Amino acid sequence: MAERVYLDVNASMPLREEARVAMIGAMDLVGNPSSVHAEGRAAKALLEKARAQVARAFGAEGADVVFVSGATEAAALALAGRGLHGAEVEHDAVRSHVACDWGVDGDGVVTVGDPATGVLQLANSETGVIQRLPEGLVASDATQAFGKIPVAFNWMGCQMALISAHKIGGPKGVGALVIRRGTDLAAQITGGGQEMGRRAGTENLIGIAGFGAAAEAALAELESGAWDRVRKMRDALEARLLDACDVEIAGRAMERLPNTSCLITPGWKGETQVMQMDLKGFAVSAGSACSSGKVRESAVLKAMGYDAAAASGAIRVSISPAVTEDELMRFADIWLAQRDKHRARAA
Repeated sequence: MAERVYLDVNASMPLREEARVAMIGAMDLVGNPSSVHAEGRAAKALLEKARAQVARAFGAEGADVVFVSGATEAAALALAGRGLHGAEVEHDAVRSHVACDWGVDGDGVVTVGDPATGVLQLANSETGVIQRLPEGLVASDATQAFGKIPVAFNWMGCQMALISAHKIGGPKGVGALVIRRGTDLAAQITGGGQEMGRRAGTENLIGIAGFGAAAEAALAELESGAWDRVRKMRDALEARLLDACDVEIAGRAMERLPNTSCLITPGWKGETQVMQMDLKGFAVSAGSACSSGKVRESAVLKAMGYDAAAASGAIRVSISPAVTEDELMRFADIWLAQRDKHRARAA
């Protein structure tokens, strides 16, 4: 029996060995980073090393990197109660804090209103569509873009950005809000004044150490050209499927993340496809990991103008440099076979 093939890295990337080693090392530190004795200073040094690693990998030298529990908490810290605007293609973690009144066209491109009162993602988790960020945005969700395409916070033109460790091969449960120095932001979790007064509570040192190591490794991987190879594999997969059937690929005409394909087959439920491919040894998803498992159409595809049949008949295939072209073509063959069976049953 063939080994399972993981094609859902936009949901969570497997833990990198560099992150695992860093986390194990952090477990041996007994001190609290806020303590002034030698043990505390050693913990503090590791904390600041990780902060520097994340800042360097994200092109955020000179900005404040505030460690939080993940991008969802970062979104709440940056956006909650501020009366901001955005679009329906944003992740649920962002949409829950903004008025989604910015338009979206059929390719997934957002028509931005006033940047000074708005939020715009850098790349979409479901379609991979990359947005052009205008100068002066309040914030951008860079969670999916970080580690897959060249990104430099210092050139993004926004006050704040959200990132997450487990999207780049770090551990789950840790992320960061990156803040342009001098930006006024009140803490939501108050107490001891950790994280420059923006987020109280003893830091998750083990997770943060893994985040730092993963960020450093992700930058090296990106610079090596690994994601260029991923793009070629993704394009080969799409060409194979388009040649064989009438599948639609959301956002295909636009610049996208190199690893992401949103495949739309109206009438063949995305949840059904996920289960069928799972039984065949392939992990894919029916949209954002935070919304999959709920029987509902993709809000992203609906915002792009797709009807309910199309929006509910989509799956996302998101690959990493660890995937081989042979594995991807095997997925294509099996997916096409399952599609033929579905069409025969529906006839």
